[in-house]
Amino acid sequence: MRIALYEPDIAANVGAILRTATCLGVPVDLIEPMGFPWSRQAMARSGMDYADAAEVTRHVDWAAFEASARGRIVLLTTKGATPLWDTQFREDDVLLLGSEGRGVPETVHARADLRLVIPMRPGFRSLNIGVSAAMVLGEALRQTRHAAGS
Repeated sequence: MRIALYEPDIAANVGAILRTATCLGVPVDLIEPMGFPWSRQAMARSGMDYADAAEVTRHVDWAAFEASARGRIVLLTTKGATPLWDTQFREDDVLLLGSEGRGVPETVHARADLRLVIPMRPGFRSLNIGVSAAMVLGEALRQTRHAAGS
């Protein structure tokens, strides 16, 4: 299981996701360009006091990420076809989240093996990216680690 962030805009969100992933033992891929300069100091400012323990791989762009990606790419999107509650996760899934302001382009949507949506009340657009990542990662780990006997 991995988390991948496509061109993230907000350092504080990246820091929160890195902290969650680090605590749960999940690596994170950062797909550039990002909307802020990357530095351990920037992550520390956003509450990421586990920066040295985080397993982070940076990719210069989508093509570089795609060339190295292993496993099924599961895109979290408000345009998803599969509700979170109906998703069957796999141990090698890559949970992909788009930019906070732009999401992902249509080419990335088309490349995703699965497009999932977190069901919400009518009239509400989306959750914070960090909250979405934590919800989906929690469910994915519950399914895959339980199945693996851990």
